[in-house]
Amino acid sequence: MRYAISAVAPRSFDETVLRITDELKKEGFGILTTIDMQATLKAKLGAEVPRYVILGACNPRFAHQALAAEAEIGLFLPCNVIVYEKEERVHLAAFDPEAMSALVRNPELAPLEADVRARLERAVAAAAAV
Repeated sequence: MRYAISAVAPRSFDETVLRITDELKKEGFGILTTIDMQATLKAKLGAEVPRYVILGACNPRFAHQALAAEAEIGLFLPCNVIVYEKEERVHLAAFDPEAMSALVRNPELAPLEADVRARLERAVAAAAAV
């Protein structure tokens, strides 16, 4: 099962983080959390890993609709978007909300999943565009 909407970015790591944040904002999402996995793993384990950031993106209207339809959907919120370095390239990906339908069988969520997926696809594509 495919669970990510992903792309390779043609710019630096920091520029990609700024660009995806801006593109998500254009699609109605704000960033609730930013987790710097490189710093966290270095501090907690002494591990050296490439740069990796998890952005917790949220659209309150969509979150409210999802919670109204399925109380435990909060396990999948906020929408996670990642930016990471691998093999000297910057990658970005967003969790595909339509992948939830394999786990959460609630037909009320299908239109919302499709809408959120389309918005995340546009944001990822725009952030990865030249």
